[in-house]
Amino acid sequence: MTQVNIARKIHPGWIAVAVTFVTLMATAGFRSAPTVLIIPLQDAFGWSRSDISLAIAINVLLFGLISPFAAALMEKFGMRRVVMSALTTVSLGAFLTIFIHAPWQLIATWGVIVGTGTGSMALVFAATVANRWFVAKRGLVTGVLTAASATGQLIFLPGLSHLAHTYSWKSVSITVSSFAMLVVPFIYLFLKEKPADMGLLPYGAPSDWQPPAKSELSAYALAIDTLKQSAKRKDFWFLFGSFFVCGLSTSGLIGTHFIPAAHDHGMMDTLAASLLALVGIFDVIGTLFSGWLTDRYDPRKLLFFYYGLRGLSLFLLPSILFSHIHPSTMVFVIFYGLDWVATVPPTIMLCRAVLGPQRASVVYGWVFAGHQIGGATAAFGAAVLRVKLGDYAAAFYISGAMCIITSYFVLQIAKNVPDSQMRT
Repeated sequence: MTQVNIARKIHPGWIAVAVTFVTLMATAGFRSAPTVLIIPLQDAFGWSRSDISLAIAINVLLFGLISPFAAALMEKFGMRRVVMSALTTVSLGAFLTIFIHAPWQLIATWGVIVGTGTGSMALVFAATVANRWFVAKRGLVTGVLTAASATGQLIFLPGLSHLAHTYSWKSVSITVSSFAMLVVPFIYLFLKEKPADMGLLPYGAPSDWQPPAKSELSAYALAIDTLKQSAKRKDFWFLFGSFFVCGLSTSGLIGTHFIPAAHDHGMMDTLAASLLALVGIFDVIGTLFSGWLTDRYDPRKLLFFYYGLRGLSLFLLPSILFSHIHPSTMVFVIFYGLDWVATVPPTIMLCRAVLGPQRASVVYGWVFAGHQIGGATAAFGAAVLRVKLGDYAAAFYISGAMCIITSYFVLQIAKNVPDSQMRT
């Protein structure tokens, strides 16, 4: 078999997935870096956890609020331009962090600048790639790219924590700034916009497939109009609310406060960071499996089990944190990893039923904004509860209760929408 024939067997959509996977892993690592800086910044400047967590909360919030506009910009100006500009913004914000000496400056740099940059990629990048390049296996692709984003948040934490404790917290900022710039030429050289640019159809598309009509609206108007139209539909609010709880119970609570909570129980920061990295490893397995399941089963029922089981596990967490690795802690880490963002593939699938496939990425951008509003709420709210009550137990219990309540409401989504419409 010739090399040309081999190349033809590999659809370029899979190359787009590989490039996006690497980019999202790096981006998520950039966004989550402040998690390992809570204790070092507290020691260096004497700031309270709530002061530091406010910057993280703003970062998490902007990570979501920018998403729908980023999705619209990608539709108008192309993924490559938006992603390269976002990476440059992240690099600048991280570099400026080394000059801070007050909490408001941490908010301005890592909160606003880095939050805006990472939010311009986020999971709407994954949704855009999946929707443009794939008709078949869209759920699996979404699962792969979601795993990249969530795993990147966690898997780099041990290395960043080691840098912060071995050298200084500034070494984390310099590392993030440098790596963000290194990804820019990678995107320029290897990321292609869409199959039509190469004279191809999306993977799994029939021969008579036609791309969704491109909106004549500006990027800003498209994002706002999509919100207005979506807000009239009950399903949108079910998706928005459920993803609010998803963000609250993952990146906002566990992603931000697991290390400080473990530290309160006598565990070393680097060991706690390693446990979070292990969550990231199991997240890959869980999210890929969730993508596979989403292509085969009712996404509403999947979400019911994901949220319900997550809620039960959060009720157990305050009693299984120790100064060392305990078997019960490992069980939690493995389960939470499998469940971490398993919610994303079925949620993206359900977003297609709100306004149709042509606006699915922008709809998901707004739903993802709910995820990050929830994350910001937990990132700051859990810190306030810790300061007021002395531990994180109340934050874990509240989050667990909200997950269980959400497991009921997700069953109400898209009840009257044909399954074929969600999967078109």
